Parts: sequence; structure tokens; C-alpha cells
Amino acid sequence: MIIPSRTKAVIFDAYGTLFDVHSAVTRHMAAIGPDAARFSEVWRAKQLEYSWVLSLAGRYETFWTLTEKALDYAFARFPDVDRSIRPLLLEAYRSLDAYPEVRGTLRALREQGLRTGILSNGDPGMLNAAVASAGLADDLDVVLSVDAAQVFKTSPRTYELVLRALSIAANEVVFVSSNRWDIAGAAAFGFDPVWVNRLGLPDEYLELAPRTVVGSLSELA
Repeated sequence: MIIPSRTKAVIFDAYGTLFDVHSAVTRHMAAIGPDAARFSEVWRAKQLEYSWVLSLAGRYETFWTLTEKALDYAFARFPDVDRSIRPLLLEAYRSLDAYPEVRGTLRALREQGLRTGILSNGDPGMLNAAVASAGLADDLDVVLSVDAAQVFKTSPRTYELVLRALSIAANEVVFVSSNRWDIAGAAAFGFDPVWVNRLGLPDEYLELAPRTVVGSLSELA
């Protein structure tokens, strides 16, 4: 059983889980050229790296600021890519494509009496734009940003935001993420984590295992 009977809420990571982080670059592949896929991977990797480094150093900047800085690093790594598309890429990042099964999954969970929500590194402006663009506002009970904790995942303070917002216990939360490091953080906190392993990646953080692994969000409902 993927969703245990004690569950009261299913909370999702946003970027990479509900929203395709590479769709911004995909929209502008022709302008970027043959390095588009690698460019997107570097952008994403640096975005996350900056969040971890700042958190460990006891510092904080908004995720949007880190997204911009990571994009600038990607341009520096690929100097042949025309920097004039920078504003287009940033605009696209605010309206990333939702995976096709997202809306149906959220609605099916809510029909089962479960509360649904997002817990994301994204700042409120980013999340509100993404949710509105995908038309998901009516399918979510809460949209939570780590900005309220002024630290990024996997700090326990970020997962604590869910308990405060919904007045529930950690073991009543199923936490869903495509990021294995996020699953490890959620497991350490006491959530029931579900790893969405769309790419069939090898497992890691074996001592902080997911409750189960799925290939698509549609397997949840």
C-alpha cells in the first residue's frame, strides 16, 4: 500500500516532482543550440549546490536569486550560448510545465479525503507563478516555501513547516519527491517518503530509504 491508512496529507516537492525543471530550456532549445541539454543540467545542478552551500554556511538567499546566479554560471560554462535569451529563460522558469499526470493525481488524492500541498525550496513568488500557470491552485490545500524558515531542504526546519501549517504529526504525512536527497531528508524527519524515480536512477542514502518507489505520480492514487 503506497498511502498508509494513517495518512492525512500528501505533500509534494515542486521542482522536478510536479514541474519539469528542464522545460524552460526545452522551450528555447533552438536558440541555445547543441549544448541545450548539458546547459540545463548545469543550471539545475548549480541551483541546488548553491542552496546546500548557503544552508551549511548559515546563510540564506531566495531560491529565485540562486536560480539567476546558477543560470549565469551556465552561461559562463557555455560561452557560445547567446546571453540575450537570459530573460526568456527566466520567464520560462516561472511557468514550468507540470508533468501530465499531476492534476489527475492531486484530484484523485483529494477525492480520497486527503489534504494535498507543496513544500518547496522555491520562494513564494516562484511557487505562486508556477501553480497559477499550471492551473493547480484549486487542487492544493497549502503551498509552503522554505522562505518561511530561511533555510533550504534538507534542514529539519523546512519539513517542520508542514506540521505547523496542517497541525498534524510527521507520521501522518506522505512526502513525495523526485529528488533522492529530499527523500532522505524527509525520511530522517519522520515522514513517509515516496520517491518518484522517473529516470530509473540507482538508489543511494540507503539508511534513509523511501517507503516505496514509483515511476510516475499516477501510481499514488
